[in-house]
Amino acid sequence: MNSIDSVILEVADTEAAARFYSTAFGLDSSLVRLRASDAPTSGFRGFTLSLVVSQPGSVDALVAAARDAGATVLKPAAKSLWGYGGVVQAPDGTIWQIATSTKKDTGPVTRDIDEVVLLLGVEDVKAGKRFYVEQGLTVGKSFGGKYVEFATGPGTVKLSLYKRRGLAKVAGVPAEGTGSHRIVLTGATAPFRDPDGFRWETSSPVTAAG
Repeated sequence: MNSIDSVILEVADTEAAARFYSTAFGLDSSLVRLRASDAPTSGFRGFTLSLVVSQPGSVDALVAAARDAGATVLKPAAKSLWGYGGVVQAPDGTIWQIATSTKKDTGPVTRDIDEVVLLLGVEDVKAGKRFYVEQGLTVGKSFGGKYVEFATGPGTVKLSLYKRRGLAKVAGVPAEGTGSHRIVLTGATAPFRDPDGFRWETSSPVTAAG
């Protein structure tokens, strides 16, 4: 295994979720898929998904589209030391960061997405790093016990690990949460669970909901 082939969001209503993601983000349904689930979950689910775009105007456009489609704005888009971004929560409960590393627009505003990044909130980043390296992933960037990013190919979902409490703070929500993560990762691997309970399945064709 050297990458995430797709992420499957487990949602209560696949048709409603499909409408939201199509309207708000125009997401590639081969990368972000949907599956019906009523598994109990409450509070922070331990992960966020990030949409990386080219400039601040694109961040604003996606945040506005998400809000208009029914998302809750957890953090309005704003400048920071690292760039510009905001956080929204989809109607199904998934938290999305929308961000760019640039602070000024340099061209026409679009809703084009350059990269999709999955950030898993973990208790021990170093242990998580060792685990995923053993599964076949290659480290791209690492900052001690705070953050690790794995190298992945173009057109795939990038995987990163972050301290759970730190990720919740970035998302603008309390770190506490119980029950299902409501997400499944797929790749060229036998099924397994990582040290923080995130499930992986062997990649297989999934029909897009809706």
